[in-house]
Amino acid sequence: MFKVELCYDGASQTIQLEKPTPVFELLPKTTYPVYACTINNEIARLNAIIEKQAHVELLDIRTNSANLIYQYSLTLLYIKAVGDVLGKQIDVEICNSLSKGLYTEIHGPTTQDTAQQIEHRMHELVKENLPITCERISKQEVIESLHKEKQFHRAKTYESANDIVFAYRCILDDTVDYMFAPLVPSTKYLTLFEVKRYKNGFILRFPHPSDPNVVLPFAEQKLLYNAFAQSTRWNQIIGVNYARDLNEKIKHNQVKELVLLSEALHEKNIAEIAQQIFDQNKRMILIAGPSSSGKTSFANRLMIQLKVLGLKPLYMGTDDYFVNNDQTPLKPNGDKDFESIDALDLHLLQTQMQALLNGEKVDMPRFDFKLGKKIFHERIVSIQHDQPIVMEGIHALNPRLLKDVETESQFKIYISPLTELNIDEHHRIPTTDARILRRMVRDNQFRNFDAEQTILNWHNVREGEEKYIFPFNEEADVFFNSNCIYELAVMKKYAKPLLEKIDQTSPAYPEAKRLLEFLTFFECIEDESIISNNSIIREFLGDSVLFKQ
Repeated sequence: MFKVELCYDGASQTIQLEKPTPVFELLPKTTYPVYACTINNEIARLNAIIEKQAHVELLDIRTNSANLIYQYSLTLLYIKAVGDVLGKQIDVEICNSLSKGLYTEIHGPTTQDTAQQIEHRMHELVKENLPITCERISKQEVIESLHKEKQFHRAKTYESANDIVFAYRCILDDTVDYMFAPLVPSTKYLTLFEVKRYKNGFILRFPHPSDPNVVLPFAEQKLLYNAFAQSTRWNQIIGVNYARDLNEKIKHNQVKELVLLSEALHEKNIAEIAQQIFDQNKRMILIAGPSSSGKTSFANRLMIQLKVLGLKPLYMGTDDYFVNNDQTPLKPNGDKDFESIDALDLHLLQTQMQALLNGEKVDMPRFDFKLGKKIFHERIVSIQHDQPIVMEGIHALNPRLLKDVETESQFKIYISPLTELNIDEHHRIPTTDARILRRMVRDNQFRNFDAEQTILNWHNVREGEEKYIFPFNEEADVFFNSNCIYELAVMKKYAKPLLEKIDQTSPAYPEAKRLLEFLTFFECIEDESIISNNSIIREFLGDSVLFKQ
């Protein structure tokens, strides 16, 4: 007999077991469906056998690990259903996130009814409760298996990986794939999804962490779709579509051209946005985006391009308008909510913005983060009638920010590192992974935070983004993709040793281990001296000429 501590959503219970038992037999009634678990802080499948005393944490899709496991499992089901409907020879590509789902492309003949047929077949497979077998295999075994299956391009993903890589060989009936997380035990767990035809592809939709029990109503994201389409064109220009392509460039000493092309595309796009602002005679340029998007660097580079056109922009950062710390709103648990728009002194911001537009002088504050309050009398400014104001901050697209200020002269920009570069045809790189690595490196270099702190605080950041940023991204006039095609190969050098320091007993360990495994697919760019000092990536690596760090 041995004890198992079973935990879910902050509550725990101790169970006495007399024999080895699979986790799914121990599942209590939970608020949301459970798709995975950790056993002694290691990610495991729900059919894992507990043979001795253990601490077991049950995971639903509010956790990143279970969310990805559900997506990978659903992807396997989707690929199986596509094969059943259209034929096993049809290739499926998982492209990027879109509209609370995954935008996919099916490389074969489709009709208007194809989405309905695939979804129907998926539901049939769920009802059959087919087992999903997962076997942990080595890098060499993956390569050999993919060669036997004549998937030579995907095999190169593993051949070019710099480190020893492990994967899961996942089998669903007659469909075999290689995933980077343990999947759900059987198809019966995959009840929540929707397949929708969209543009040139199909969206595989599933529950969002904000509401794990339902698939939310479809909301079109035209601007985001166009931004990903632009990113795909950029990748074609550069000649990098997958991790294996990037690795080949690095191995063949083509980093210089890779970096220069990537930076040139950024500069060209920023110049085009500046020209739009000039042509439309906009006075207020509002720049918003989630954490670690590179908003500050982008704002400074945009101002330079506006000056090239003869304008004299004034910079404003919404962070300088934080209320004093003793006035910061609180979350239900009593913690200060710095992500809330109500953490800003909206009245002061709106009053000063209107005064500036009226040609009046204003005493713009500077927020002192050490003192936790605004400092005045350091920046007294006014602007001419033709001077634009460039304002950046996470709430810049929220209509509440400038609700009493004229809207016709506003030009809204949403910025985010949209990672169109994927590991292979079936595994996208989530934008959140690129951002957490950026933030981890910056936090360590400039804010004295270690990787563990960054990971443990990430859920607060994501919670604020879902509530205060993402709902307004379709308000933008343009999207700017701040991703640099080479950046993961640069970030690896900095992030890997930080992640390796996280102890297995830490609650951050499962995510740290996942990120480390993800980074194994990338060669490392050891010498980043070729990266210009005005690159957005310099905001995180250091040595940026655009602002003091």
